[in-house]
Amino acid sequence: MSVSTHGLRVHRGPQVLRAAVELFSSMRFAIALLTVICIASIIGTVLKQHESVNNYINQFGPFWAELFRAAKLDSVYSAWWFLLILLFLVISTTLCIARNTPRIFIDLKTFKEGIRAQSLKAFGQRAETRLDEAPAAAANRIGQLLVSGGWKVKLQQREAAGGHAEAGWMVAARAGGAHKLGYIAAHSAIVLVCIGGLLDGDLVVRAQTWFNGKSVFTGGGMIADVPAQHRLSPRNPTFRGNILVPEGAQGSVAILQQSDGVLLQELPFSIELKKFIVDYYSTGMPKLFASEVVLHDRETGAQVPARIEVNHPASYKGVEIYQSSFDDGGSKVKLKAVPMAAAAKPFEVEGVIGGPSTEITNGKEKLTLEYAALRVINVENFADGGAMGSGADVRKVDLRHDIESRLGAANKTSKPKVLRNIGPSIGYKLRDAAGQAREYQNYMVPVDTGDGQPVFLLGMREKPEEPFRYLRVPADEQGSMDSFVRMRTALADADTRNRAVERYIAKAVDPKRPEMAEQLRVSAARALALFAGSERAKADATTLGGWQAIAEFMEANVPEAERERAGAVLVRILNDVLFEALNLSREGAGLAALPSDEKSQAFLTQAVLAISDAYFYPAPVAMMMTDFTQVQASVFQVARAPGKNVVYLGCLLLIVGIFAMLYVRERRLWVWLTPDGAGSGDNTTAATMAFSVNRKTIDSDREFEHLKHKLLALKKEGPASP
Repeated sequence: MSVSTHGLRVHRGPQVLRAAVELFSSMRFAIALLTVICIASIIGTVLKQHESVNNYINQFGPFWAELFRAAKLDSVYSAWWFLLILLFLVISTTLCIARNTPRIFIDLKTFKEGIRAQSLKAFGQRAETRLDEAPAAAANRIGQLLVSGGWKVKLQQREAAGGHAEAGWMVAARAGGAHKLGYIAAHSAIVLVCIGGLLDGDLVVRAQTWFNGKSVFTGGGMIADVPAQHRLSPRNPTFRGNILVPEGAQGSVAILQQSDGVLLQELPFSIELKKFIVDYYSTGMPKLFASEVVLHDRETGAQVPARIEVNHPASYKGVEIYQSSFDDGGSKVKLKAVPMAAAAKPFEVEGVIGGPSTEITNGKEKLTLEYAALRVINVENFADGGAMGSGADVRKVDLRHDIESRLGAANKTSKPKVLRNIGPSIGYKLRDAAGQAREYQNYMVPVDTGDGQPVFLLGMREKPEEPFRYLRVPADEQGSMDSFVRMRTALADADTRNRAVERYIAKAVDPKRPEMAEQLRVSAARALALFAGSERAKADATTLGGWQAIAEFMEANVPEAERERAGAVLVRILNDVLFEALNLSREGAGLAALPSDEKSQAFLTQAVLAISDAYFYPAPVAMMMTDFTQVQASVFQVARAPGKNVVYLGCLLLIVGIFAMLYVRERRLWVWLTPDGAGSGDNTTAATMAFSVNRKTIDSDREFEHLKHKLLALKKEGPASP
């Protein structure tokens, strides 16, 4: 009993090994791995890779964001499990090839000439006839005809005493052996593509963090200050990263994005950007961008000029340099703060895009100004209802509905787009003491949105995934926002408001009806105070001011049946009083009063809307760009990809293999020739032909009919039915 148990222990190891090899080399295991890789690739395509955690949280929520991070779904192609699956697929396919290749080559060398003559009668495609020639002569003739047709042939003469029932000649032929070679080529292609993917992927880079003392960098600061343990050698055999180079500057360190941080890749050369060239379509999309560069060899000092365009990379020392995109290279901007709140004051600052932020204090609020982006060209849609559609007349305001929709992205329509370049814009962020930031985009020059009144567009959004909402501030005759600012300041002054009301009363009240003056004065003063958001009006409205305050006052104090008529009267009164306040603000600046014409009314309409909307503006100031010096930068992708040629070879083998398996048919043919005793002499032969093909088609039926006629002189039958 003990001997038997010992023997069982001795043979258990080889059995487990054979079972493991059987599993890994099975087709089902390889297909399962391929299925998982396909699913992972779909996830990696649908889910944006290497995004910040906050972006995933904003889009999917904390639970799914944490799940994506834990499962490495935010960096699928560099995840350890994805690389492990690729490795297992390589092992599985290699074992499959090693297991089946010897059988394939053996099968390619054999003609199966030893098949029994009786077995030929079991084939579906067979034919029998008598030939007027000796068996030996018939065998040689048939063999030569087959060879001339591209077949490989082997003749076998059988003796009756050699274990066969009767003597005769067996002609065995085969063709289409490339079909089986296609199996080897296709499976070898999978191995090569996976190996190339492993070589050009993150496996080698990650291996250096596992075994070579390198670690991922998760901090911030200047590239020059990053320690050596986060840097990879210029001799790194494979990498793929990005490098940003401003015009007139050089760069020699690429950034390799990892799932948990970055690694810095030292290049064997530095890239100097001499000139960046960009051309645009009428839609504002870039049509062409290219870089004139000089490559400085860090060892020899050689300087190699090159031009890099999209789909036309440069190559130096085994490193491919691709034009990936472009960005701002540190443009200098001058900004002027336009007060949007009563306590705010104007000021000017200078900064660099992407450079140090500026601490600003305006009123009671302390903010950090971050210079985010400079866009010199902005092509927008100016069709009615487009992204920059026209504004509305204040005299047509539907109180609550129209007011609530005033500060927002325009509605989408199916009307044709009207695209226009509206000039430069500045993008910046204002971050509060709690670290929360809002993003702003303000245009430098006024734009005519379609109603004849040019406006400055001040954009704002709370989150990066949201569209910008625009405040439209009218431009005065000097093309500035000064008239708007003066009018807003005048409305904040009680004395100016009273003077505006008195001017309105003097013009509106009939001298013959003096009793109407006091009642109209009270209504006008109350409406103007509500609109201006003065302290004595806060008891009547919950909002600071503007049309929203008027709407809330109407809802609280006017019966619903009378609200529409009263609202129309109040809007007309307020419109006239605001016009007087506008002219008072101009007179205080030494400017002439505006005439009561359509042009002045258009300015007033937009100014009133802008003042009303400004109460919802979430910043005390709007930063307007007064001047800029643009510095552009190229973003290059640099890659050393030794697996590229391996992948190309794999793709070639895959094409050849699939073509061979789909379009090459493996055929075998046997012709058994024996003396025919029933004939008139020794030169009569009984012939039996059998035909075999791996995939039966109409073409194989036609080929069989052709062989019957060619080899056995049998008449062709009609075409086979499909």
